[in-house]
Amino acid sequence: MDRQQQFVLRTLEERDIRFVRLWFTDVLGVLKSVAVAPAELEGAFNEGIGFDGSSVNGFARVFESDMIAKPDPATFQVLPWEADGGKVYSARMFCDISMPDGTASWADPRHVLRRVMADAASMGFSCYVHPEIEFFLFKDLPQDGSLPEPADSGGFFDQASHDAAPHFRRRAIESLEAMGISVEFSHHEGAPGQQEIDLRYADALTMADNIMSFRYVVKEVALTQGVRASFMPKPFPDQPGSAMHTHFSLFEGETNAFYDAEDPYQMSQVGKAFLAGVLKYAPEFTAVTSQWVNSYKRLVLGGEAPTSVCWGQANRSALVRVPNYSPGKSSSQRIEVRSPDSACNPYLMFAVIIAAGLRGIKENEELPAPAEDDVWTLSEAERRAMGYVQLPDSLGHALDLMEQSEFMAETLGEHVFDFFLRNKKAEWEAYRTQVTPFELKRYLGL
Repeated sequence: MDRQQQFVLRTLEERDIRFVRLWFTDVLGVLKSVAVAPAELEGAFNEGIGFDGSSVNGFARVFESDMIAKPDPATFQVLPWEADGGKVYSARMFCDISMPDGTASWADPRHVLRRVMADAASMGFSCYVHPEIEFFLFKDLPQDGSLPEPADSGGFFDQASHDAAPHFRRRAIESLEAMGISVEFSHHEGAPGQQEIDLRYADALTMADNIMSFRYVVKEVALTQGVRASFMPKPFPDQPGSAMHTHFSLFEGETNAFYDAEDPYQMSQVGKAFLAGVLKYAPEFTAVTSQWVNSYKRLVLGGEAPTSVCWGQANRSALVRVPNYSPGKSSSQRIEVRSPDSACNPYLMFAVIIAAGLRGIKENEELPAPAEDDVWTLSEAERRAMGYVQLPDSLGHALDLMEQSEFMAETLGEHVFDFFLRNKKAEWEAYRTQVTPFELKRYLGL
């Protein structure tokens, strides 16, 4: 038994933890959990916990259903709010999913990201990410299709007291910090009820785990405040949607591989090739970074979200931005990808964007000139004349591009690639056949 496993078992005993939740994530990014008693954990470290993979979205077919969840002791954290009289009741660990013969499951999103990180390591790189996670707080989540009521009437960076959940962000941050998840910033976003909490940078696998924990914590803390949290990309037609702008950087040891002090943008050739790769494959990976029908209601002109494949420095209408908050500070050099929304699967989102950048480096892709225009104000003909490729404008369009992509099939692996396409095509077909109130109002009298 290694030292990390010993630490976990000792902590369970010392803190009288009665249940350990073993967490893993399905292909769509939905958190799954099985609770075990501390007495069972040593066996789980050695042999894992068996479960029926055919019951979990995308994991296995009926005839190959036996799967093993092996807890990763490095991810052990006590859940901070589950205490009574000083007694802590539960903790959590993330799991890696394997087959009965011990080989990694190709359907495990964590494994997909591990493979991409191993590819980066073979090139001498480690990848760090920093997400800005937006979400809404509502007074309730109506089940009849009506619009929810925001928990407050604030706007961007407002300091005004919340109408509901006045202590939400403070308590959410305290809970995250208690779990070892560092928060860098938090503030009110542009729409009523909309919040943003930015997590401090970490390696990509740790951050994907942190985002899954973040969603769980935010929803739990919201309930204690009498409100409900939602990561739906676009709840309101006339308000901005919830993005998850994510910053990426590659390091070679302690050196930021994206930094070049002599370049006008302080971007090295490695950084430029990585960025060029992200731009090249962006239309193909958009189905993963924006995986729901509703995601494409956010990716519209003038909606504070990118619609064209381009990059710039201060240009927030671009798909990728090269921030310049700390000129001359090599460790801060990075790119910001602005298309993902906060409801995506973070393991797969990180995997496809990092893989696109690594392929750009391998193929020595040339970076096009930056976009200095406000792309949102340009007509479609103007964007086409300037060489801007459009991002997919619907889930159906995104799936068509993904299905034709050798890059996406290779990055995700055959199992995840096939299941994701089948599941999302079914979602798109179900959506296409709906008759909406908009259509009834507009066409019923024809």
